[in-house]
Amino acid sequence: MLDNRPTLPPEIARRRTFAIISHPDAGKTTLTEKFLLYGGAIQMAGQVRAKGEARRTRSDFMQMEKDRGISVSASAMSFDFGEYRFNLVDTPGHSDFSEDTYRTLTAVDAAIMVIDGAKGVESQTQKLFEVCRLRDLPILTFCNKMDRESRDTFDIIDEIQENLAIDVTPASWPIGTGREFLGCYDLIRDRLELMDRADRNVVAESISIEGLDDPKLADHIPEVLLEKLREEVEMARELLPPLDHQAFLDGTLTPIWFGSAINSFGVKELMDGIAGYGPQPQVQSAEPRQVAPEETKVAGFVFKVQANMDPKHRDRVAFLRVASGHFKRGMKLTHVRSKKPMAISNPVLFLASDRELAEEAWAGDIIGIPNHGQLRIGDALTEGEGLRFTGIPSFAPELLQTCRAGDPMKAKHLDKALMQFAEEGAAKIFKPTFGSGFIVGVVGALQFEVLASRIELEYGLPVRFEASQFTSARWVHGPKDKVDAFANANKQHIATDNDGDPVYLTRLQWDIDRVERDYPDITLSATKELMV
Repeated sequence: MLDNRPTLPPEIARRRTFAIISHPDAGKTTLTEKFLLYGGAIQMAGQVRAKGEARRTRSDFMQMEKDRGISVSASAMSFDFGEYRFNLVDTPGHSDFSEDTYRTLTAVDAAIMVIDGAKGVESQTQKLFEVCRLRDLPILTFCNKMDRESRDTFDIIDEIQENLAIDVTPASWPIGTGREFLGCYDLIRDRLELMDRADRNVVAESISIEGLDDPKLADHIPEVLLEKLREEVEMARELLPPLDHQAFLDGTLTPIWFGSAINSFGVKELMDGIAGYGPQPQVQSAEPRQVAPEETKVAGFVFKVQANMDPKHRDRVAFLRVASGHFKRGMKLTHVRSKKPMAISNPVLFLASDRELAEEAWAGDIIGIPNHGQLRIGDALTEGEGLRFTGIPSFAPELLQTCRAGDPMKAKHLDKALMQFAEEGAAKIFKPTFGSGFIVGVVGALQFEVLASRIELEYGLPVRFEASQFTSARWVHGPKDKVDAFANANKQHIATDNDGDPVYLTRLQWDIDRVERDYPDITLSATKELMV
């Protein structure tokens, strides 16, 4: 991070683009709802498992998500909070979910990590966290569910420091836990925040006091808890690092807030934290040069494609992170991969499942561009310059199965459906040189169910997934003549992905070792940068 960055235009500087990462059930969807509630985007927070369609959560809109109460598709939501414009990118939290989650993190400037007060750091959080670390994303932590029986505050902080190797500084400190949880002491502004248990949608009342020795505290907190609070805060201030803004921006220190999202408690303080400390839109890495948000020309990259958001129309929406400039509706931008101009006449802004036409967008914003398959993940749109944004990963799938149409007469339609999912990034589709059918690769097993149910729902095609003899796939790189010779000698193992690139399908680690031994000019790689 350089300190000599120019001041951004006020419209860009007020933007905060972030994602929420968490383990399933740590309370991410509830937190998202409360954000929208405070941002004035929704009037009533519908609980995830509420009865009746009227109160379905606003951030989960695919049928399967509603049935299972999980967020499958990452969607983007924009809303205002005070003078700030928040762009919240939702990430699917299931370990079985695809790379969407990882790619989403390439489009944000910061992440909020939600952990459950009773369970601490869980496996999924750890995976997502590592991706944040690769990108040095600033992280804010929210310890949720403090109104249930939770662990000792110091234990939770220790666990984060040890498992995630990041310094933690408390921004608030909980008073009591479980049934005794009364609220928090705001360490940044020396205030008492009390939780109202009666009404979940009411903002907590805050009482301003003069530090921890203020006699007013005794009116609100029982003596036992007050003593414990004074003791713990004193220890915390001695043992834990103070809030250092630069260390936070570098991604080496995370401030932690405690609260209960379902009781709307601690959420507003967290939002103030994002507004006050969160990073402004950052420089994006690209070839041949980096793209700074204050540049006047518009540039952006597609980090997600979602097909059939509206089942009545076979549309696809490409989510574009605006990296620089001031975009206006109707602008003609160059689609770098095909070098063709595209007039962007109906870009959309997402307010959960409501879409609005976006008249304008600034660097840091995320807009949806409806299209018929021209835009793919990793594509750049610019005002004519041949930029390629780097660092958008594509991972080798860990699970492979063959896919056949239930009705052999409909095999053509299956081709089309699978291609669509491949471009959307929901799965990898490999076409073997030998034999019929497709081999579908995903990162998590649940993905096969999601695909089968979507192919049936959206295309009316029942499909069968069957076990495949292959266990993993590697992209083949090397001089063209060597790759061709290799492909001819190993026909049974060779397939092409949806971009037409050669892929080597393996059964055992031995296959990979053999190639490394026998073909020194060929490299097999488990990731592929999605660039043109």
